[in-house]
Amino acid sequence: MDVDGSAVDIGQLKNGDIDESLYSRQLYVLGHEAMKRMGSSHVLIAGLRGLGVEIAKNIALAGVKSLTLFDPEPAAISDLSSQFFLHPDDVGKPRAAVTAPRVAELNTYTPVSVHPSDSLTSNLEDLRQYQVIVLTGTSLKDQLKISDFAHANAIYLVIVDIFGLFGSIFTDFGKQFAIADSTGENPVSGIVNGIDSEGLVSALDENRHGLEDGDYVTFSEVQGMAALNGSEPRKVTVKGPYTFSIGDVSGLGEYKQGGLYTQVKMPKIVDFQPLSQQLQKPEILMSDFAKFDRPQQLHLGFQALHSFRDKHGHFPRPHNEEDASQILELAQDLAGQGEDKVELDGKLIRELSYQAQGDLSPMAAFFGGLAAQEVLKSVSGKFHPIVQWLYFDSLESLPSSVKRSEELCKPTGSRYDGQIAVFGTEFQEKLANVKQFLVGAGAIGCEMLKSWALIGLATGAQGNISVADMDQIEKSNLNRQFLFRPKDVGKLKADCAAEAVQAMNPELEGKITTFRDRVGPETEHIFNEDFWEGLDGVTNALDNVDARQYVDRRCVFFRKPLLDSGTLGTKGNCQVVLPHLTESYSSSQDPPEQSFPQCTLRSFPNKIEHTIAWAKEKFHQYFVGPPETVNLYVSQPNYIEQTLKQSGNEIPTLESIRDFLVTEKPSNFDDCIIWARHQFEKEYNNAIQQLLYNFPKDSTTASGAPFWSGPKRAPDPLTFDANNTTHFSFVEATANLHAFNYSIAGGNEVSDKHYLEVMENMIIPDFSPNPAVKIQADDKEPDPNAENGKSSFDDNDELEKLVSALPPPKSLAGFKLEPVEFEKDDDKNHHIDFITAASNLRAQNYAIAEADRHKTKFIAGKIIPAIATTTALVTGLVVLELYKIVDGKDDIEQYKNGFVNLALPFFGFSEPIASQKGKYLGKEGEVTIDKLWDRFEVEDITLQEFLDDFSNKGLEVMMLSSGVSLLYASFYPPNKLKDRMGLKLSQLVERISKKSIPGHQKNVIFEMTVEDQTGEDVEVPYVMLKLHK
Repeated sequence: MDVDGSAVDIGQLKNGDIDESLYSRQLYVLGHEAMKRMGSSHVLIAGLRGLGVEIAKNIALAGVKSLTLFDPEPAAISDLSSQFFLHPDDVGKPRAAVTAPRVAELNTYTPVSVHPSDSLTSNLEDLRQYQVIVLTGTSLKDQLKISDFAHANAIYLVIVDIFGLFGSIFTDFGKQFAIADSTGENPVSGIVNGIDSEGLVSALDENRHGLEDGDYVTFSEVQGMAALNGSEPRKVTVKGPYTFSIGDVSGLGEYKQGGLYTQVKMPKIVDFQPLSQQLQKPEILMSDFAKFDRPQQLHLGFQALHSFRDKHGHFPRPHNEEDASQILELAQDLAGQGEDKVELDGKLIRELSYQAQGDLSPMAAFFGGLAAQEVLKSVSGKFHPIVQWLYFDSLESLPSSVKRSEELCKPTGSRYDGQIAVFGTEFQEKLANVKQFLVGAGAIGCEMLKSWALIGLATGAQGNISVADMDQIEKSNLNRQFLFRPKDVGKLKADCAAEAVQAMNPELEGKITTFRDRVGPETEHIFNEDFWEGLDGVTNALDNVDARQYVDRRCVFFRKPLLDSGTLGTKGNCQVVLPHLTESYSSSQDPPEQSFPQCTLRSFPNKIEHTIAWAKEKFHQYFVGPPETVNLYVSQPNYIEQTLKQSGNEIPTLESIRDFLVTEKPSNFDDCIIWARHQFEKEYNNAIQQLLYNFPKDSTTASGAPFWSGPKRAPDPLTFDANNTTHFSFVEATANLHAFNYSIAGGNEVSDKHYLEVMENMIIPDFSPNPAVKIQADDKEPDPNAENGKSSFDDNDELEKLVSALPPPKSLAGFKLEPVEFEKDDDKNHHIDFITAASNLRAQNYAIAEADRHKTKFIAGKIIPAIATTTALVTGLVVLELYKIVDGKDDIEQYKNGFVNLALPFFGFSEPIASQKGKYLGKEGEVTIDKLWDRFEVEDITLQEFLDDFSNKGLEVMMLSSGVSLLYASFYPPNKLKDRMGLKLSQLVERISKKSIPGHQKNVIFEMTVEDQTGEDVEVPYVMLKLHK
């Protein structure tokens, strides 16, 4: 049964033909080579309840040559607990037959079909057509048969099982499995400062080399040990953060100067064992070091569950004590059989039995993301696989505020039976009446809404979900934001996502409110006090740090729990923010983005990142800044007198306005071509000649060392060659963007031949270096071209001459230039084309390895690499924490902040960090305060009453302010305070600030400095004045 007749097949695509508009974010995770290997792979997934369909969804989005599904069993109503592609009217139909067409909609490049058999083990030879087999919900007996066949026939195997809040994954990628890249991190490189006779390499200027023992490096541009250049990779032994050894260098000569080292990723070979061997002596990867003794117990417990099903035809009944006792006995028998005796925790094994029929969406999401990534690892050789088992549980998510019993956990004939089996009906009722706010409906937002729909969040009479996202759907979103389809491109994300999950669970109809607004200070009249006070909790699904911090601040102010998460390629994290318990998202910050010294960008680049940053600056200098300045000159009265006088950058600005309005103003597209060709000459020939005039290649520093050494690479001017693709591309992109500024149409219709004709008729003036030009040689030195505190307005003659050359603004009424707004994802707008060409031409100047358009777009566009597998897994972790919040847990040790890296793979869990506490000495003794969550709340009393109230607490107010208005200070003279003491606080704020309090605002924030009973200044929380409007 072939349910996708797409003729497009990524296995047939060449490197450059992979649909980058669809796969762009994933390509930055996996790379072209891994994607091509995936594109020739056939994958079979067996078992299509929630777990199987999660894996299928993630693999379909990632893109393989073909995806085949197997599950002839009839769909049950309980499957809807986690199977998002099943509808109530599918109950009774074969799972694979109804699921396959819906998986096929996810990606036209991945054909989806159904395996034509009622049993996978009836004819094992049929399995030879697949490179990878994934088994979910499969009996242990069948797992062993298929494992032996797959291992013997070099077929990769992934086995995944989930039972309620417990799950496991097993991998077998055969003998001699080659891992091409274990980490996925970019190879490190650096500049060599020295290599001694023992082979000790030191990095330049104490830059950390970033290498580890066992890494390999190659060398280039080394002088004195030339045989190292281009030789076989050398194995590294790290000696310190700035030095490493490459072993024997005898016979290579004596190091003189220069050189670059570059890490080389070497293949790693791993031998896997078949399931039959690994059951006896498992090799287990730890998922949570706080549960060090659990994996071995669960390894036996899972086998006991399979034995029980083989005997009874079903897994243990929810919360049934008799079945749990049998499972414990079976596990104890297994514990006594192996070489290594395992001590069992009876309570843990009984809990596993209670939950065996449980089917939870977040656990399916966690293991679905994990298993799909293992499949991609097997066929691509990219990233290190799990070797060979991983067990994970989230028993902390079990509710303590409600009862669980066999009666409360038994099936009810509801779509939530898979969840009720674990938590019971009382907790299901709690979930149904939650009011939750989702900020962002992108990749994580889609997964979150899907999971909420499946668990029945907000489906009750009191429940509601609010979703805010102002963005529209783009084609690149379809690769991981799985609620959207090609027909949705251009529509609003929040609306489409809400519509999709209401179709997934009709009980959500009328329960989702969408907002097309950014959540920020400018929309506080929309997301006002009433809105925030009405929420039970907030979930962030944002990739913008500023937005995340804003939402975090609002959650702290309104004391709402926040679940924050994010992904970066194969890395992901989730953080729990709990009122009065934990620190907030904003309590810790990531290190600032790397920035490059201006001197390096202007004159001394040594790596491609420098030239890309320089090209992006040129983009702004050519196509953004000057048009904006011209528009201000035309539209803003007295622009020269008012604005320029304040900026202190008058002459360059006036010259730019003159160039764009007079001397270089184009009248047609040919003029734009001419302008672009002149920019080439100016940047890549003349500027380089000037630099070499100031600092000749044989120049030395004051100490006598060569000037052009270490990080300084001596450049060479470029001579324009119309037959050079990069040269031509620069002129083409520059001309089109310049024409855009002036709204000159027709650039895209101009032929290459016409470009050449225009350029052939140009006269390029000869260039002579200017002895008066000064160039900064080092960022530590003062810039010789900087202003010395003297305004350019002192040079009236030159200014008046420039101003007189400008047309009066009145004569330009209605004239407006169009600044370019940088957009990285439109491949026809010439933006990335310009930056790629401009950067690579500068790289040619300095003999730096060039970057292709794909890499340039990644760096210049600051693209966040993303893949569906990580998104699904992280969402699963977040929803497991949401269960705890809905339950009302107040023990910080029950919560988990998580960090994962699927590439390594690595899993790290820790309890959230507690919020900081403080103390002050009051009249009744020492008082403890929470520095983040506590505040003083007051009614609209008078200033005198306010001061007396705090004095009674043992705090003497020294100063009181609201915003920038100082309302009270103890040092104010009595006559100044006399009129203020009797005013109500709201009146006082309005009088001092001379502004009315907005009508929608229901509180005012005060800050104060106080002394406690010790007479010392103490830090206390802010004060909130409550206005009853």
